[in-house]
Amino acid sequence: MSSISENVDDRLSRLPEDILSHILSLMPTKYAVRTSVLSKRWRYSWMFVTDLDFDDIHPYHDEKALSKIVDRVLKFCKTSKLRSVRLHLCDKVVSKSSVSSWIDKMVRLNVCELDVQLVLLELPFSLFTCKTLTKLRIDVSADKYGVWECRYPVNLPCLKTLDVVVYTNPFDNAFRLIRGCPMLESLSLEVIWCTHNGDYVFNIPTLKRLKLTNITCGYAVNYVVLRVPNLEYLYVGGMLGSWYVMEDLPSSVEASVSFDCLVSSDCTILDLWGQFLKGINGVKSLSVKKLLSSSPLPMFPNTKRLELKDLWDSGKVLESCPALEHLCIEKVVNYLWIKPKLVPACLLTNLTTIKFSTRKWQKCDMEFLEYMLRNAEVLKTVTITLENLCIEEERRLCLELIELPRASSRCEIRFTVMTVKDGRLQHR
Repeated sequence: MSSISENVDDRLSRLPEDILSHILSLMPTKYAVRTSVLSKRWRYSWMFVTDLDFDDIHPYHDEKALSKIVDRVLKFCKTSKLRSVRLHLCDKVVSKSSVSSWIDKMVRLNVCELDVQLVLLELPFSLFTCKTLTKLRIDVSADKYGVWECRYPVNLPCLKTLDVVVYTNPFDNAFRLIRGCPMLESLSLEVIWCTHNGDYVFNIPTLKRLKLTNITCGYAVNYVVLRVPNLEYLYVGGMLGSWYVMEDLPSSVEASVSFDCLVSSDCTILDLWGQFLKGINGVKSLSVKKLLSSSPLPMFPNTKRLELKDLWDSGKVLESCPALEHLCIEKVVNYLWIKPKLVPACLLTNLTTIKFSTRKWQKCDMEFLEYMLRNAEVLKTVTITLENLCIEEERRLCLELIELPRASSRCEIRFTVMTVKDGRLQHR
């Protein structure tokens, strides 16, 4: 056994330094530092890592111990360019001055990707003019007293990905940061609390991906203006309390909508929701959660892929999507299947795949699938995913579904049953 161990150790030790540093970069930094005690060969290898990962999940780390670890690593780090740094200290309160000093040293080490999630955060001047930064994520896991500030002019010429969480004042902090990123391609903005009635204007011609989340807001309705001619993906979630104006939204966009609830004082909920849907009705792919059942729907003439979650009336949506090819329904809550008065156009000419999943099988599920199979003339596959069914019930449903009449002779029905094992859903 000892000879085998020695041979393995020798093979690792003979690896080139850049290979060793790459291996060590794949693990949390505190573990990479510990390899220095293995042998003289390993004593300084950790100093050349290109990826640093600090967190406070170890139960024996207090604030002072954590600060010493980060201080030591940044002091002795020998790499000429840090590829990425992850600094997640969500449970320990480290002083703002220490954090500012750490980030400044990371900038001096030519950091490319920086991910910080802290209780208290102070950003140094050097960060706002970093020439090597391509990806930045800022999240302060605290209340309004932990708000980070953008106090300096911003010029981040190479930044392509920006992910920011702000507790309040997005105009004073997040938008100052956004305006200083001329090459921005991906933006995620999460606003925890906002009572300001100013407009959110996103005039970013280089942007390809945009994710907007309002966790909560006051009752003042503002405008969210999108001037993003090259956008490819749009996500909007949280609360809907604003008018959305899509001035330059291309038809090739994939859109995902997940509103928890809607608030307004000066206008009705349906007005806000209807205006939003009209703004995205040209998208090619649409994912919707909790669609308001009583709201009128615009036509979606370009939508070829549609994903519906927690939706009670999918018949109404089908009538609004004449070009639909792929339909995915994830049913969590109870709903009623309301048969359309006329067969939707997409069933006659375009719809080829259906994916249907449910946590609890209901009579209306069979009614929905029976209608789709009977009327979808070019349907190729129907994939049905069921959860927590006993084997007998599974067999009964499979036999019943297979015997349903089909308008398409090429249609294939596939079944997947998920069961909970060790707290996880698994295929049976």
